[in-house]
Amino acid sequence: MKRLSIGMFDSGIGGLTVLKEVKRLLPYEHIIYLGDSARVPYGNKSPQTVKRYALESAIFLLTKGIKALVIACNTSSAIALEFLKKKLPIPVVGVIHPAAREAARQTKKKRIGVIGTKATIESKAYEQAIKEIDPEIEVISKACPLFVPIVEEGLEGDEIAFFVAERYLKGIRDSDIDVLVMGCTHYPIMEAMISKALHRDVTIVNTGRETAKEIKEMLSSEGILEKKGRGGCEYFVTDSPRTFEIMGSRFLGEPIKKIKFLKSLDFKDYLLNP
Repeated sequence: MKRLSIGMFDSGIGGLTVLKEVKRLLPYEHIIYLGDSARVPYGNKSPQTVKRYALESAIFLLTKGIKALVIACNTSSAIALEFLKKKLPIPVVGVIHPAAREAARQTKKKRIGVIGTKATIESKAYEQAIKEIDPEIEVISKACPLFVPIVEEGLEGDEIAFFVAERYLKGIRDSDIDVLVMGCTHYPIMEAMISKALHRDVTIVNTGRETAKEIKEMLSSEGILEKKGRGGCEYFVTDSPRTFEIMGSRFLGEPIKKIKFLKSLDFKDYLLNP
């Protein structure tokens, strides 16, 4: 079991910010990353469809030999985490609960801001997870939909990024929060600009960083944490490997190699022809 890989999936490239943190914290683990770029975004799909997509991704990764699964996608974590936990024979970790626990631990004022895509904010997944920990915490949420295209266009350091961040974060800034959760895997690319737009000292919680801590703790407790070896990553995408290579290398902060194209995520194909 220890020598098996960690599986990770996202609807596209955003989950690479989670992968970056997992690679940093678990350098000896081999990771298999699946970006379902042909069906992105998941946020406008029905819960039934998101669960089906998540199960198809999970089954594909299982055929590759994995010991744990990371859902590196906020929408899938909100909708499909418990579903996959019941369906799969391996541990499953999402990005929402680790970040919620860290935010609840960090806040002194019991006032936490959460930013994310429109779908994630409307799901109230972070708010519910935080209030399960401490019902007295007030959660101020704000959808920041333009952050994703800004990041994907490589404009996170441009003045337009600061202008948009200023507009989006004004209400949260004025609400006197002391912790902010970046509830979208694209947002760590804009962390410096988000911090600047807050204009004061606010603890920013990176969901990828907290998820990496959780997967390390879980593997350690199960006795299957790899502590030696070369590590490494393998990548699968369902659309445009070249786009994934170019944009993903920027997200990951290093060149991406070994990208394999999948024509389909129909799990029957992989059960019959793994």
